[in-house]
Amino acid sequence: MKIKLKEDYPFLYETHLHTNRGSACGNNTGAEMAKACKDFGYTGTFVTDHNWGGNTCISRELSWKEWMISYASGYREAKEYGDSNDFDVFFGMETGFQGTEFLIWGLEPEWFINTPEIRVCDIKRQYELVHEAGGLVSQAHPYRVEPYIPEVRVFPEYADAIEAFNATHSSPMSVSHNNPDWNDMATELALKYNKPMTAGSDVHSTRIFGGGMAFKKRFNNSKEFCEAVLSGDYIISDGVYWRDKNGKIISPAEIV
Repeated sequence: MKIKLKEDYPFLYETHLHTNRGSACGNNTGAEMAKACKDFGYTGTFVTDHNWGGNTCISRELSWKEWMISYASGYREAKEYGDSNDFDVFFGMETGFQGTEFLIWGLEPEWFINTPEIRVCDIKRQYELVHEAGGLVSQAHPYRVEPYIPEVRVFPEYADAIEAFNATHSSPMSVSHNNPDWNDMATELALKYNKPMTAGSDVHSTRIFGGGMAFKKRFNNSKEFCEAVLSGDYIISDGVYWRDKNGKIISPAEIV
């Protein structure tokens, strides 16, 4: 399957993707996930495996540096594929705080290795550290209700953006977390606090959903992606529709 891209926003990026190298719930390697995304029509992807506060598959008994090196292996595999196949791969992380999760973009594994405080900090301090380093924080699927999420909590004051559209909630190809109402509630949260809306698939296997963010330009690095998100010059795919930066439907997202 492949998504038909919009002519004026031809560069589509997956912002929320898991591998079996860092996430216990992941099903495929970094290289397999990158190839599946490229074949679907993406320009690039972030690898955002679950960290130590979430469903990681990396032993928490490792030293900090060892943990990060092992954790980033899915990203490195994906990037090796991308570098050889004209496909952009950027490092990201999904952090967890008792079921409340955030996406971090714009920082490299080396920054995390050199910032051990990030492993023990709270949500407020995480935002401060990432912000000081020039990264971007988006609260992931803020209204999802599942057994692994003890309580729905929102922290717009400690996020640069809100993941308003998670394609796992809305795509007919998704087999879990199916509730588009959660996207509607997240959209309202972003609008209330005037936060940029982000979108991704939260995909855990090579069954690609088509969620993500499309831009007018291709990015050289993840910092450029962060700048583009804050500028608001993008459109969104929720796996069903193309939407503008405020979440309004533009047209169906054709997946053929």
